Amino acid sequence: MKAIRHTFAIASIFFLLFGCKDGSNKPKGPMQLILTEIKAEYAPDKRVALFDVNAIKNTDKYVLKGETNLPEALKALKTRLAADSIAFIDSIQLLPADYLGKKTRAIINNSVSNLRSNPSHSAELATQATLGTIVKVYKQEGDWFYVQTPDKYLAWVDAGGIELVDEQKAENWENDKKMIYTHTYGHAYSDPDENATIVSDLTAGNLLTLLRYTDQYYMVRFPDGRNAYVRKNEAESYDTWLKILNPTVETLVATGKTMIGVPYLWGGTSTKGVDCSGFTKTIYFLNGMVIPRDASQQVHTGMAIDSTKNFDNLVKGDLLFFGKKATDSTAEKVVHVGMWIGDDEFIHASGRVRISSMDKTSKNYDEYNLNRYLRTKRIFERRN
Repeated sequence: MKAIRHTFAIASIFFLLFGCKDGSNKPKGPMQLILTEIKAEYAPDKRVALFDVNAIKNTDKYVLKGETNLPEALKALKTRLAADSIAFIDSIQLLPADYLGKKTRAIINNSVSNLRSNPSHSAELATQATLGTIVKVYKQEGDWFYVQTPDKYLAWVDAGGIELVDEQKAENWENDKKMIYTHTYGHAYSDPDENATIVSDLTAGNLLTLLRYTDQYYMVRFPDGRNAYVRKNEAESYDTWLKILNPTVETLVATGKTMIGVPYLWGGTSTKGVDCSGFTKTIYFLNGMVIPRDASQQVHTGMAIDSTKNFDNLVKGDLLFFGKKATDSTAEKVVHVGMWIGDDEFIHASGRVRISSMDKTSKNYDEYNLNRYLRTKRIFERRN
């Protein structure tokens, strides 16, 4: 469902790429055409790339204003303008902003931090990032920071959700011996006793620095320096987890089933709450794989398996996409995604994480999603 909010952005890109005029029906000048072409090439998806640049004519020169996090796009723009002998003054802010100094990285400091579309708690929840994740920091507005996650998603996070660091501290954190939390939900305690004071809640995939361990607990450190204890039967040494990690179609299904009943949350990508693409992303993440954030992005990955409702060709772990088919006048709209688990069933986040069936005789038959089925893609190659 999360992909719905990007429909207009995708439609705009479609029209730009195919040479449509703007809403005024007036032809664009050479400068506007160049900016449009650069944006289409380097930042067609504003969710993962920023190129917000405009030009103001000032006598015999253009003044370029705005911002971007893409040095290659800025270089291409200047090269193109020079080649076309267009005079300009460069007032574009290349992010990260200079006022950040060396602190252009941050580490997520809560079990789950909410990343929003604008710097406000009332703004739309764009996505989430889990404890221990390192993000890039581009700019600041009040107590909010504009960041980019490892899957390149751009959004705003409040200062309480991160520990701001420089590149060296981020590298140190990345190189620290780690513990990964593997249960769906739990807590870290002030002492090695589950009756001790709670330091923080924890969700699957959380990463903490591993200091030492006892028979029953890991002693860990948070990005902001807090020490705590986590039950060993709810977590694993990250190095050990990586060594024993052997993702298969069966582990993908098993991971998905551990989240049955987790509530639907627009923008959610954690075991506290997920939207449809956040759910499939989390399944793959907990099996050691990073896939794109949104359904409209995920549909462009992997190998095409089916688009005719021939479910006999599907294997566990395949992603099913739903929405509206393209017509002569409208583009295809991908608005939902789920994962095939075999026996004519798929698991997805719809109201809550649930299992639905394509079998008309089944009690959990999902006629609604069958009718809007678009295609299946295989991201994970089946293993024996």
